[in-house]
Amino acid sequence: MNLESVYKEAGAYLEGHFLLSSGNHSQFYLQSAKVLEDPALAGKLANELFSVIKNAGISFESVCSPALGGILAGYELARAGNKRFIFTERVDGQMTLRRGFEVKKGEKFIICEDVITTGGSAVESAKIIESLGGEVVGYAALASRGFCKMVGGLENPAPNAKLPSDKPFFALGEFGFAMFTPDECPLCKSGSKAIKPGSRGN
Repeated sequence: MNLESVYKEAGAYLEGHFLLSSGNHSQFYLQSAKVLEDPALAGKLANELFSVIKNAGISFESVCSPALGGILAGYELARAGNKRFIFTERVDGQMTLRRGFEVKKGEKFIICEDVITTGGSAVESAKIIESLGGEVVGYAALASRGFCKMVGGLENPAPNAKLPSDKPFFALGEFGFAMFTPDECPLCKSGSKAIKPGSRGN
């Protein structure tokens, strides 16, 4: 499966001037919601992602995703593997587990996002799971923005990558988009104003 083609055909591969959740700017943005609005396509992607994880010999019992962007991808991955699904969410800026969700001691989790850039939100979710006695055995996403070390992909993570080096990260494709701080952004210097298409503050 050519993930870039999937995103482009769904109108989810955006070009412009975007403000990312990290505060950085980019000329490109992956709007996974446009891909996941098609249940058949979402299921197909999740089935493939589950196969990648299973073929790597990683066994897990449950999937946890950070809200909001990761929920559909994580739920579909759980469905593909017939696993349990829960999600974390931010309350007053802090990641937390709510809605009656519980974590069993020793329960093995995959943390799943739609797109992982530096992995900050995924790591926040993992810390919640681990604080409640669960075990995070890996990370997964439909797409990687090319900052974190991915199984079968990027070998050397970027300096700002936050995923732990001792846990595997699985994704269906890797997109090496450049990111810029607002002060260094060439698009800003040309007079363009960044827009925020993602889930936070929008």
